[in-house]
Amino acid sequence: MTHTATSEQLVEAQRAYFNSGATRPVAFRIEQLTRLKKAILAREKEIIAAAKADLGKGDFEAFTTEMVLVLYEINYVIRKLHGWAKARTTSPGLFNLPSKARVHHDPHGVCLIMSPWNYPFQLSLMPVVGAIAGGNTIILKPSAYSPATSHLVATLIGDTFPQEYIAAIEGGRQVNQNLLSCRFDYIFFTGSVAVGKLVMESAARHLTPVTLELGGKSPCIIDKSADIDMSAKRAAWGKCINSGQTCVAPDYFLVHQDVHEAFIKRFLFYIERFYGKDPHQNDEFPRIINEHHFKRLCTHITEAQKAGGTLAGGGRNNPEALKIEPTVIDGVSWDSPLMQEELFGPIAPIITWTDEKQMVQQILDRPRPLALYLFSTDSKQQKRIMAAIPFGGGCINDTIMHVATHTVPFGGTGESGMGGYHGKASFLTFTRSKPVIEKPFAIDVPLRYAPFAGKYRFWRKFLFTK
Repeated sequence: MTHTATSEQLVEAQRAYFNSGATRPVAFRIEQLTRLKKAILAREKEIIAAAKADLGKGDFEAFTTEMVLVLYEINYVIRKLHGWAKARTTSPGLFNLPSKARVHHDPHGVCLIMSPWNYPFQLSLMPVVGAIAGGNTIILKPSAYSPATSHLVATLIGDTFPQEYIAAIEGGRQVNQNLLSCRFDYIFFTGSVAVGKLVMESAARHLTPVTLELGGKSPCIIDKSADIDMSAKRAAWGKCINSGQTCVAPDYFLVHQDVHEAFIKRFLFYIERFYGKDPHQNDEFPRIINEHHFKRLCTHITEAQKAGGTLAGGGRNNPEALKIEPTVIDGVSWDSPLMQEELFGPIAPIITWTDEKQMVQQILDRPRPLALYLFSTDSKQQKRIMAAIPFGGGCINDTIMHVATHTVPFGGTGESGMGGYHGKASFLTFTRSKPVIEKPFAIDVPLRYAPFAGKYRFWRKFLFTK
């Protein structure tokens, strides 16, 4: 929805509404979450159609990856919100006796949420759920690269909420710049590392706290102890969902030399089983978001082969539909063109390994990944690798599914992001802990007051701590 008010005017209107206290009652927040849920359910067909228009997603993939997670998140938050929002009582400590210590969960205020194009409905609304639960007002900026869903989201928000409470603004780069020039109380950004740095730079001008949900090259390790058939099946699914345009998709595969050929064979088998002999012609296989990224990925495939990689499967494309079939490049080295940036597409580089320590060190030498996946039945190895490598989140013997769990936080580390959300983590992200000490008037310990003569020598033996 296009607003006649400027960005600054909209922010100030929302700040006035927040300062009125209207968003603070938990009953109000639950009512708004219920309204959002009804609005989503009423637009099920439109949401699926928009995902098809923007990314070529089939109805089941659109329903499960765009709608279901948001609806389950809303249900979960509604059930838990009263408990989360209660002030937490804790010990006041020796120096505050007698008193009570409570930690309140205070909303930030006016929040800016900037969402990406790859899951344009889910990644717009999931943080909105957390911001509502936290008691904030919200300005949502969906991605211009997914125009059908962006317009749908803006219309849904505009029809459901007054703009002084929640507003969605469509537009491109100039709109982003206008918004980032405003003073917000919190910024939540999902997108690329490069843009995330610009968002953080803009936030720093107002000392605005941020959550950055970014990306990176997420490794998928296949050990010789793994069930290779099931590993290939789950890995192929994780790589191909949304045509690889998933921030937590396995970016590259580290396959033990002993199972290297078997893994590739089963990986290609499951790609054909999922999408047929011609995935780039399959109507259910999502397309690349735009021509720029389509050409970028095609170039990656060509350059990888020039650098010594072997095309083990795939490689064909459909320029009219902007589709690239899942492509496996074997014999990839750590300095290959495929290993220089996040691929964000259906290309699967294969690197073989035999020495676990060397393989782990290669991961550690690179920016911290958003996700890490390990396929192994060796429990000691599982513990070693999970403990040795910093990463945002991940799975053992699966891919991507940690994102679908509302009881654990989702987020990155280092260049892959900062902060987390989903479930209670969203509530904590969109609130801050505000401690309050409550003291009675009846008792007042005189120790802290002047005059201090003689107090040091007498009380030191009681107050001194090692």
